[in-house]
Order: sequence, then structure tokens, then C-alpha cells
Amino acid sequence: MRSVKKSLNWVKLAGIALAAVVSWGAHADPIKLRFASFAPDTEQTFKTVFKPFAEAVNKDSGGTVQIELFPNGALGRNPVQQPQMVLDGIADIAWIVPSFSPGRFPETEVFELPGLFRDLQEATLVFTRLMASKKINPFEQFVPLGTFTTDPYSIHSRTPIRALADLKGRKIRVSGSIEGETLRALGAVPIGMATTEVVEAIARGTIDGTTTHPSPLFDFGFVRVVNSHYFVKLGVLPIVMLMNKSKFDSLPKPAQDAIIKHSGMWTANLFNANITTYNAELVKRLADDPKRTLVTPSAADLASAQIAFNSVIKTWTEKSPRNKQLLELVQGELAAVRAGK
Repeated sequence: MRSVKKSLNWVKLAGIALAAVVSWGAHADPIKLRFASFAPDTEQTFKTVFKPFAEAVNKDSGGTVQIELFPNGALGRNPVQQPQMVLDGIADIAWIVPSFSPGRFPETEVFELPGLFRDLQEATLVFTRLMASKKINPFEQFVPLGTFTTDPYSIHSRTPIRALADLKGRKIRVSGSIEGETLRALGAVPIGMATTEVVEAIARGTIDGTTTHPSPLFDFGFVRVVNSHYFVKLGVLPIVMLMNKSKFDSLPKPAQDAIIKHSGMWTANLFNANITTYNAELVKRLADDPKRTLVTPSAADLASAQIAFNSVIKTWTEKSPRNKQLLELVQGELAAVRAGK
């Protein structure tokens, strides 16, 4: 009898302990995650992708996690340092431009090759689908929460550019090595520089212009120092939301589930819808401004540009068998996207 009573007492104590744990869990403060962005809080991707992502995760995590946003470079302004900030625990999540860290994410270079994509929608879908299939995985120490690309870059200058010939000798800021090789093949002098340094460099005359897509023209203030817009379609630029993998693995399952639910295609669709609309509005604003010159390349210039593009692609592909494989993967997925598959 004593043995039975003793067992019952242990059961009661275990039940009390379990109830205490459950009660504590229900009232515990959520785990806070720091999401760093070097961009201003007025920047469109921050407003229409990062912020809705954080709000959705916070709502669906059952109170287990709370993502706090730190825009305006509050945790670190240098775009180059963002990946290391995540690995060092300064931030748990960050907006990262892979091309700003040469050699760190080499497999993303394939998306920067010129002339592959017509717009950001198909490029973002190809990137996101290849990541989901695990056919490429350049982010081993991270959990990718969003994989996007910009629209194809074009060239924006403080002095007129009306034809490819006008690029000869012009000092044009670029975002990465592939873009630099592309500009060099077109006759320009590529200058590597972070986004946050461009306005001052153009204003001082250190550079003549920059490659970019529509959003940064307004969101980062480039439009204040350039008035000539040459819409040759170069390569796109991959941009990603990355989370520290060790931090993600340490989270309770409800938090992990909420993050994964609102990652991948969820963020890709949000990005494609909002940024496509925004870019179209910005190009119209440029076109409506009589002080600006907007030029679409002639058929002859497009043909010349494609020859330059092909030479850049050939040189990059021949560097390694993996580069050739990556290009084939992108081309295959792109064909499927264009076929509606």
C-alpha cells in the first residue's frame, strides 16, 4: 500500500512540475531576434517585404519569438559587413548583398551574368526555386529566409549617355565583379563601391555614374546627382534575407515553423508584387521629368551589347565545371518559368 501511495505522490509531484513548466512557458517573454538593414526605413523593400515578414512571424509564432527591425544601419551601416554581423551575433537576421562580399557566396555569381533575365520577377522565381530544390546552396552557415534579385541593372549618369560609344572611359560604379567585367567589356571603367557611398562620389566627380535598378535611384538618393538614364539591361543583383543557422536551430519549434512559413516563396511573391509595381512607378516619374534624358538602346547597340555579354558569360563559365553546371541549372529553371511550369 505504501508503495502505491508513494507512486501516486510522485505522479502528483510530476504533474505539478509539468504544470509549472507549461505555465511558465505560456507567460515567458518571447525570444527577441534582431533584423538588421543598412537601408533606410523609407526604402521600399524594407517597407513592403521586411516589415510584413517580421509582423507575420511575430503574429504566428504563438508568442515564442519577436523579430525587432533595425533599419538605417542601426546595428552597422557597412553593407559589406552584414554577413559577418549575423555570424558574430550582432544581428540574428540581415539583408545581405552577396556580391559585396567577393568569394564568400560564389554560387550566386551566376545570377549576375548579363543578359539572362528580362525582369526581377523571373529572376527571383528562378533563384527561389533553385534554393528550394537545393540544387544550389551558397548559404551553409545561414538559413535563407528570402532570395530575391533586382531588376536588370541599367546605367545612370550625371553626363549624357545616348549610345554605347558614350560609355568609353566613363567611370561607372558597379556592385560586384561580374558587373565590373560587363562594364569593362562595354568600354567603361568599373569602380567598385558600396551603395551608401554612391551619392557623395558622383557629387564630387569621383565617378561619372552608377549602375543600378530603379528603386535605389530614389530610396538611396541617387536621383539627386544623376539625370541621364541609359536603359541597357545588364545582369541582375541577388539580394537575400539570411538568418544565423545556429540561432534558428536554438529556437522552439513554433518559432521555427512561423519563420519557415513566411520564408521562401512567401517572401518572393511579396517582393515580386510590390517591387515590380514600385519600379514601374519610378520609371514613369523619371520619364515625366523634362530635366531628364531617358534612352533605350538602339537595335545596333543591343546587338553590340549582347556580343560583350556573351564574352563575359563565356569567360565566367570556363573558369570551372561547377560554373558551367550553375549556368545550365539557371537556364533550365528559367525555361520552366517562362513556360509557366
